[in-house]
Amino acid sequence: MARETGIKQIAGNRKAYHDYFIDETFEAGIVLAGTEVKSLREGRVNLRDSYAEIRGGEVFLLGMHISPYAQGNVWNHEPLRPRKLLLHAREIDRIAGKVNERGYTIVPTKLYFKDGRAKVEIGLARGKKLYDKRADMAARDAQRDVERALRGRGEE
Repeated sequence: MARETGIKQIAGNRKAYHDYFIDETFEAGIVLAGTEVKSLREGRVNLRDSYAEIRGGEVFLLGMHISPYAQGNVWNHEPLRPRKLLLHAREIDRIAGKVNERGYTIVPTKLYFKDGRAKVEIGLARGKKLYDKRADMAARDAQRDVERALRGRGEE
């Protein structure tokens, strides 16, 4: 059986980039049940209000909603159950140090298949204040105006 190659994105978490400054990202494997993988392949997942927590030297993803698989019947999973993330011990130590010391939060930014295996990209995030969000929106609007002006100039 041939394996998939490359990266196929399943879901992104745009709200994480809106609400937080993402300082550093890590790629983690994720422990899933069989019907969860089938639901992921259908794209039936929501990362919006999810976050990760370190418990007993292991990282768990909480709040990620994977819809039950339509043909899963009795083997279906709990949609909001905590899911273990697979990281190297030194990565967990590094993340735990930053979370405890500097008040970072661990948020998932992307969920994707890499070579046929489900991976989640988690980021060390610092919360944005309201004025940071306003500054981001102003910069985005200014960039859009510049692009619009440049696009209009080339048509003359």
